[in-house]
Amino acid sequence: MTEPRDPEPSSPDQPASDRELGTEQSPTSEPSPTSEPPLTSEPPLNRRAAREAAKLGAGDPLLGPDPDATQLLPQAEETTELIPRDDATQLFPAADATRLFPAADPTRLLPAADATQLIGSAAPPSTGGGDTGGTGIRSVIARHPRAWLFSTLAVVFVLLGTGAVFAGAAVGSSGTGSSAAPAAVSAPAPTKSVTPPRPTPSTPAAATALRTCSVSAQAAASGLGSFGGAVLNATTGEVLFDRNGSKGVAPASNMKSLTAATALAVLGPDYRFSTTVYAGTTPGSIVLVGGGDPTLSALPVGQESVYPGAPKLSDLAAQVNSAWEKLHPDLPISSVVLDASMWNTSDEWDPSWPVSERTIGYQPLITALMVDGDRANPRLATSPRSTHPIENAGAAFIAALGLPAGTPVSQGSTGASDVQLGQVKSQPVSALIGQMLPNSDNTIAEMLARVSSKVGGKDGSAASLAAFVPATIASSYQLDTAGLVVKDGSGESNQDGIPPLLLARFMAKASAGGQHLNVIYSALPVSGRTGTLATRFTGANAVARGAVTAKTGSIATAYTLGGIVHAVDGTPLAFGFFAEGKLSATAAMAAIDTLTTAVFRCGNNLSNN
Repeated sequence: MTEPRDPEPSSPDQPASDRELGTEQSPTSEPSPTSEPPLTSEPPLNRRAAREAAKLGAGDPLLGPDPDATQLLPQAEETTELIPRDDATQLFPAADATRLFPAADPTRLLPAADATQLIGSAAPPSTGGGDTGGTGIRSVIARHPRAWLFSTLAVVFVLLGTGAVFAGAAVGSSGTGSSAAPAAVSAPAPTKSVTPPRPTPSTPAAATALRTCSVSAQAAASGLGSFGGAVLNATTGEVLFDRNGSKGVAPASNMKSLTAATALAVLGPDYRFSTTVYAGTTPGSIVLVGGGDPTLSALPVGQESVYPGAPKLSDLAAQVNSAWEKLHPDLPISSVVLDASMWNTSDEWDPSWPVSERTIGYQPLITALMVDGDRANPRLATSPRSTHPIENAGAAFIAALGLPAGTPVSQGSTGASDVQLGQVKSQPVSALIGQMLPNSDNTIAEMLARVSSKVGGKDGSAASLAAFVPATIASSYQLDTAGLVVKDGSGESNQDGIPPLLLARFMAKASAGGQHLNVIYSALPVSGRTGTLATRFTGANAVARGAVTAKTGSIATAYTLGGIVHAVDGTPLAFGFFAEGKLSATAAMAAIDTLTTAVFRCGNNLSNN
């Protein structure tokens, strides 16, 4: 039986699939325009080959008919359909798409060499008896046609994917391969936005120091009761510590500092209180006119009262006797009129003052005429005061004149002529302040306040001080007096109020010494050295002795201290500390001293925390 012959070798230009498997075209390829190549004879097959050939002819019963190998490797026309020649130049910059594949024909997916080099020899087995070890690629493909089909397609997809990568790179590059490159579209020029310049401060903000020294524990001491306080740098004015600093608190004798400042602003440091005697309009009468000098002394020459250098009543009496003798040599003085009408004589005691202040000896009735501050013992600062200071002054004057004890004495504001018989003056206000502040003299303080009101155009009353003192402090020293409440000049009233910040700022001004405030600062007590601070700052607080210049304050419901701390680092710190409540005087003063000493140690590193 004659077996079908393999086709004769075709031209080298014919695809390897045609040369190997015959001229059957791929189902997707177009018919060849030439006639089918002639068949050639091939040697007969042995029995095994026959059986294999039968299998090839019938196909695998499980996998179905055997596809023609030409379906596994696409024909040239298929390749050109996948990558058309006309469009290939759009994918690659080169003019000829064959640059993607080394083969001469761009439709080739395999080199031009015989396909048998890639998949092995398909020559028929030997005609001798016995098996030669296989029937070639045909039998392999016959047994697994679909596996080979899918593998071949995978190879094709990989090659096509590689081409796509190069095509993308070419399209993204600025080549000239495309003959129809799209014209560049010019975008409209963006509108230039003008950004306004950022505002910058003409002067950079000063750096804020980080302060770490706290006195919070000392400020919370139970001995301070309801506490208010403030500390500031006396040089820069920067507030370093503030506890209720803007709230008015009873200042006790720290009110005397503002009273002194008022007197300096209104009266001036050289003003002197006067006590004058005029001839009366009634024959034989004289009028003693008080000018608010509490220091006028009944002590004889050579003896000093608590007010060193005070004018003597004896000196005034001598002037009067001499002048009267010249005017009325034949008419003796027969009556004395006491004129204390510089302010209303009934306005002599504030209802908020405890009566014990007078009976113990801290405060007299406030009248424009008195001697030795109406003390029972002029040599003692604390000495009981009377209920009739004007009469006491009259009696002392009659004795100084040498008149009989029963000489008629009256009080009034009329009956004086213009004839002055004699006058004595106190020491200047600057000296009086120097006597008032170290010893916290209430009597001088009240007289300074009342006389300042009278000379300043008010009526000299206690009520006038409420508006007069704040207005004077504000206008004269440019201080904010919000919260300042004034009931008196001494601070004896628990209804007075000074904000701690106001007191601290005032003390800073006083330490600077302008506007005669050096008079106040130089008169303030010094810790552990002078005045009411002489016995303070003991024990652990002794380290601050000599370093605190401040005014003390003490009434039954308030204990205060305000002034300047010369800190250990050299910084002057102005402060005002106020303890309010029903407190132990000893505990309150000790707590204030401890707090002040802590501030002394902190210096400009004092923190408000």
